[in-house]
Amino acid sequence: MPLDKEILNNRQAYHEFFILDKFEAGAALLGTEVKSIMVGRIQLKESYVTIKDGEVWLMGAHISHYVHGNINNHDVLRPRKLLLHRNEIEKLEKETTQKGMTLVVTSIYWKNGRIKFEVGVAKGKKLYDKRETETRKTVEKEMRQELKQNLR
Repeated sequence: MPLDKEILNNRQAYHEFFILDKFEAGAALLGTEVKSIMVGRIQLKESYVTIKDGEVWLMGAHISHYVHGNINNHDVLRPRKLLLHRNEIEKLEKETTQKGMTLVVTSIYWKNGRIKFEVGVAKGKKLYDKRETETRKTVEKEMRQELKQNLR
């Protein structure tokens, strides 16, 4: 198994937010949740990260039931605890309370046989920011196509 194998990339987070800083976090997951994530059955569409009582929680992430699970299968929308160092939690708490930033999961990947969540400190984009990003992407794509065409 390769070391940093990506399971999921939250492209919507990059569309909705400016990602300013990233942190790597582990998670306290149940066995059936791990098996569902291994098959890619996780959805971060309405999810967010919050800090309660000095602990970091992933809320609203939908991990589907494991197909071969039994009656002890997990609840699909339960809050999941993310594992970070104390100083990282304090830094994230300061960012969210003082600067008004949001915490979102930007990607999920394998690292040394463990599932890791990449938590991004994000600032919301306005509509005109989203339009500007789209036009910049379109211009870059057209430039790449023209360069490719000229090289032929």
